[in-house]
Amino acid sequence: MNVNVESSLEKNNFILKIAGDLIGDESGPKLMGLVSDAINEGARNCVVDLSHVRYISSSGIGVLITILTKMRNVGGEVFLTSPSEHVKKLLIITKLNNIFTVFDSLEEALSKIP
Repeated sequence: MNVNVESSLEKNNFILKIAGDLIGDESGPKLMGLVSDAINEGARNCVVDLSHVRYISSSGIGVLITILTKMRNVGGEVFLTSPSEHVKKLLIITKLNNIFTVFDSLEEALSKIP
């Protein structure tokens, strides 16, 4: 399954809505380009909506970590929202739930991010 991405910039928050399977080899360069463009436009936080992500490969995890690195390099942060049970388990197994702040919904994340 291909990945579909919608993005928007609200204040200094770059919102990425990902649908499908997050497999870095296929979607990584596209996502990195979007994040770089958003940073150039003033984004300092990235909110990744995972509500429609069925599967994340190891390369997909690498993409999320690269996005985190890019955002932290400009003093920002990455927030994950709405992970499925499968994705939640993956975040726990890989201990990424200790690195990323995870919110239950996009609305909750946007209301709590400074």
